[in-house]
Amino acid sequence: MPKILIIEDEASIRRVLMKIISEENDTYEVEEAEDGLVGIDMITKSDFDLVLCDIKMPKMDGVEVLERVKKLKPEIPFVMISGHGDLDTAVNTMRLGAFDYISKPPDLNRLLNTVRNALDKKELVVQNILLKSKVSKKYEMIGASKAITHIKTMIDKVAPTDARVLITGPNGTGKELVAHWLHEKSERAKAPMIEVNCAAIPSELIESELFGHVKGSFTGAVKDRSGKFETANGGTIFLDEIGDMSLSAQAKVLRVLQENIISRVGSDKDIKVDVRVIAATNKDLQKEIAEGKFREDLYHRLAVILINVPSLKERREDIPLLIKFFAEQIAGEHGTAVKKFSEKAIKLLQEYDWTGNIRELRNVVERLIILGEKEVSENDVKLFASK
Repeated sequence: MPKILIIEDEASIRRVLMKIISEENDTYEVEEAEDGLVGIDMITKSDFDLVLCDIKMPKMDGVEVLERVKKLKPEIPFVMISGHGDLDTAVNTMRLGAFDYISKPPDLNRLLNTVRNALDKKELVVQNILLKSKVSKKYEMIGASKAITHIKTMIDKVAPTDARVLITGPNGTGKELVAHWLHEKSERAKAPMIEVNCAAIPSELIESELFGHVKGSFTGAVKDRSGKFETANGGTIFLDEIGDMSLSAQAKVLRVLQENIISRVGSDKDIKVDVRVIAATNKDLQKEIAEGKFREDLYHRLAVILINVPSLKERREDIPLLIKFFAEQIAGEHGTAVKKFSEKAIKLLQEYDWTGNIRELRNVVERLIILGEKEVSENDVKLFASK
């Protein structure tokens, strides 16, 4: 049931607004406040889906109410109520975050349309917040070991900057989690993060994938197509497994990093891009450079900040936390109760040599949840956790 608050010092206006809104939809729960101070107190103590607020009021005017509430609960849409002389102020409040304004005396249709639209917007905002939290949960970094704590500290320092980051570490350690957190904690978080798995794209297509192409530039290029760098403009591009990128593509990536310019395959037109580059690899790039497989100048452009993600055997103390996290996550996916692991089962899992790292551990936890007893035991681990 949508909950609406009317902040208005004139009792007659409050009654009119409440009558109009209540008669429009009997599912609306409408409350009233006679001034801004009372309104802020009510908003602090309760959740409202919409606030209608007068501009000229004693004790605290509507502009100040708007500014304060936007700091407390920015998701609540505000509709300002303006007298004839308040019109300019009402327009200015929209720059401060107000959804809209209505004039006194209120026009019935305009009022009801504004209320409906504001409530629809609130629902969308809440859905986006929930979606964002789900995304964050998906890429949550679990662990309290010294190594993971160091990585989290590095992310907090580096994320707000546009510094390029090279993430290294074995397969399955969670390098992509680091990349996602660098993006989500950055000023670019509202813009896209585009992921490119350089190892999964054939070498003859990697340049087209990254930079796009024009029609007729090669067999199969039936129309112009933008590349990943263009799509990521304003945001972040994550070049996973960059050690597998061809030397010709490396040269073009180097140009982007130097000049912030790309050109599509088959075109000589330059396109300006503003993209933060995060790269990752499981290879020893210094060795690749020595063997002539990776450009040294590109390495130095990418590795402004180096973050190494340790293998699971280097952070065994995090395994109990990871098991708990995966058990809860898998239960949510399957719609079942969370299955517990005995202390002996957890201890045995800590002793395993996790060559597949976090990815392998999650697979084993899921297998044990499906095949194990009500509480996963040491015997279950011995039976089902073997490779």
